[in-house]
Formats: sequence, C-alpha cells, structure tokens
Amino acid sequence: MDKATQVVMFSSKSGEWATPDDFFKKLDWRFGPFDLDPCATPHNTKCTNFYTPMEDGLKKSWEGYTVFVNPPYGRGIDAWIKKGYEESQHADTKVVMLIPARTDTKYWHEYVMKAAQIHFVKGRLKFGDSQNSAPFPSAVVVFDGTQRMIPGWVEGINR
Repeated sequence: MDKATQVVMFSSKSGEWATPDDFFKKLDWRFGPFDLDPCATPHNTKCTNFYTPMEDGLKKSWEGYTVFVNPPYGRGIDAWIKKGYEESQHADTKVVMLIPARTDTKYWHEYVMKAAQIHFVKGRLKFGDSQNSAPFPSAVVVFDGTQRMIPGWVEGINR
C-alpha cells in the first residue's frame, strides 16, 4: 500500500468509501431492487433516486423505499445508522446498510442489534478505485420494520 493511500485509509480525511459495483449488484439482487440512495453524489450513486450532501439525506424521508445506504464513515456514522433504523419502522420501507463492522460501538448495540439481519462480509472490500482493501471489516445490516432478528442469528456474505 503506497503512502498516499495509507494517509487517506487510516485517517478521517475522507469518509467516502464508494461501494464496489459488483458487490452492490449482489446486494441489489438479494435485498432490492433498491430505489433510493440517501447519501450519494451524482458520480457515485447506485440508485436513480438519491440525495446529495447538500440535500442532506438525514433530513429527508425514506418512507416507502427500498434504501441502500453506504454512509460516510467516521464521525457522524451513528446518525446514519439511527436514521436507517428509524426509517425502517415506516410501512413498506426496508433499509440495507453497508457499514464497518464495529461491534464495540454504542450505535452497534443501540441500533444494529435491532436489525432484521446482520451479514458479516468475508474478507475486506476494495472501495472505489482503491488498489488496496479497506483496513476494516464490513457488515451488511438489514433494517426491516416487518421483521425482527432471531437472537444469536448472523450470517456471512461473500464478496
């Protein structure tokens, strides 16, 4: 891993980690089709409907959508996870989030553990145009207000 990549990957200089296209296609097939990406840019969105940082997806309703969320990683990720959980309580709303598997955090225990499904990603993802894998493990969390996770049930998902 070159020095410039290390600086970005091991710091909070960028919270944007573009979802790998092939991985998104697998998630879209399994949990979608997704019709809203609430934290995207025109260059990295995975859905026709999306909110940019200027529009602030945290302040918008996600009700009635099947939502894919790869939130900005770093400070503030807890707000996105809380929003995902809360929005999933609306009728006809499912929220699927690709997040770092940080099981030691407060938000993990307050919200992720209420998910209908948690899938730990085998191996490390390569985000965006990076030549290197992420320095952290990832999880796919499915919030669906019509389902509740069976305690003790988690599943792995292959890249």
